[in-house]
Formats: sequence, structure tokens, C-alpha cells
Amino acid sequence: MPQGLKMSILVIDTSSSGIGLVLNGTVKHIDTDKQSLALPIETEKFLIENDAKWHDLTAIGVVVGPGSFTGIRIGIAYAKGLSIGLDIPVIPVNAFEIYLQRTPDAFVAIDSNRGDFFTASADLAPGIMTIEQVETEQMKCAQTTGHRPYDLADALFVVERKLSTGNKEPVIPMYLRPHYAEQSCKSS
Repeated sequence: MPQGLKMSILVIDTSSSGIGLVLNGTVKHIDTDKQSLALPIETEKFLIENDAKWHDLTAIGVVVGPGSFTGIRIGIAYAKGLSIGLDIPVIPVNAFEIYLQRTPDAFVAIDSNRGDFFTASADLAPGIMTIEQVETEQMKCAQTTGHRPYDLADALFVVERKLSTGNKEPVIPMYLRPHYAEQSCKSS
């Protein structure tokens, strides 16, 4: 990026319910049950509300998980499509990076709603733990987070950092367990 040119980064989050959008620090959450239909319309509206045009964007960040299998794929596909059409980079961001942006010394434990937790810390790769394991592992960190939703505005800092270091990370879903279809195939 040429010196003096301001970055205009759009962040897209469809990893949970609704749609989350960030543009240059402005955050919006849209409640919808139809992410695939609402995402293009709501993103266009969001740009207009922020006096931005598509060609103003210099990068796109997308939350790649953990979260909803379908939602993650919708967000990634849309971000990649925009990236190709606008000839700008798309940068993957996971929920752990967003939490750790604000509290880098934290242990992140996100309830999977399936009797266990998605976990990570600065020293621990993302994985799955039982409540008993979480109770032990979290003692190694100064604090624990993940029990409340993250602030999507923090994703912007993660994207900026990755852009500044020339990030070449692939934009693929972060699945910490097989999805229901894979589990059904294995059990039958």
C-alpha cells in the first residue's frame, strides 16, 4: 500500500446469528435468519450509510470461525467474491484472535452449546475441551474470556496487523470438529 493512502477495511462476520459488519471502526449488527439473502443487501446499505463505495475498499476481513457451519461458508464465499471482483485481499480472522486482540493474556473458552468449549490462548492452539479441562487450563492465564460476545471492532486491528505483515494465510473455515453430516457418515 502506498505511503499516505488510508486503508478502508470491511470486516464481515456471519459465524453466528445475524450479520456483523465493520467499516473503519463503525460496527453494525443485522438480525436475520437469511444470511445468504441479506448479506449482499445489508453490506451495500452499510457502505452507503458510511459514505463509502466499493472501490474505496482496500481489504476485506472475514470471520472464519469457530461458529455456524453454513454461516461461516456464506461469509467466506461472499468475501472471496468481493475480493476477486475488487482485486483486493481478503484476510481470515478467527474468534480467538478477536478476543485475544483485546485481552492478549487471556484464556478463551467459547461455549460450543454441545457440552464442551472451543478454547485457545496465546500459548495454546485452538481446540475443544470439557468443562473440567477448561477449569484446569484457564488457571495458566491471567484471565478468562469468551463468555460474552466479542467486540467485532477488534477484528479490524487483527486484519490491519495481518496486512502489515504480508499475511498469506489461506481463507478457509476454522472447524474444530466435524460438522453434523460428517459425524452422521462416520456413525453409520
